[in-house]
Amino acid sequence: MDATSSVISYLAARQCSSQWKAFLRSTAGELADKLAPAELSTFMRRVGNRFARELPLPACATLDEIQLAMSETWTRLDWGWVEISDENDHLGLCHYCSPLAVALGSESLAWGASFLEGVYQQWFEQLGASARLRVSLIAGAVEPSTIQLRLGAPVAG
Repeated sequence: MDATSSVISYLAARQCSSQWKAFLRSTAGELADKLAPAELSTFMRRVGNRFARELPLPACATLDEIQLAMSETWTRLDWGWVEISDENDHLGLCHYCSPLAVALGSESLAWGASFLEGVYQQWFEQLGASARLRVSLIAGAVEPSTIQLRLGAPVAG
């Protein structure tokens, strides 16, 4: 492992306070033992919805303002930041440096990342987005340091 990788690994491991890490990983393990992956994802989306209701965004008029408001909330909580891109038929969201993999364990990331679906869904609805538009994880684009999502019409399949 080179020096840069060592530094990144060290900093990533510190994203979750040591006083919470064992508790959160144990909780994630119990949830995974009792619930199916689809149920875990639904649960985490609901937790994300609640989180976003507790931390509403200010009014925003532009996509740049939305990205800034979301990223300011995340960085204040040591949850990384988001970049939003305007694609042809949807908005792309790339969330960087989430502590989910460190807090819940990397094996929980597939369902744990659904937390971000819930947060972003609630925030976009608070800002006036149609409830017909859905925030969804992009299949194959969930990694410990980068989680990619989209806001748009539900994708078939």
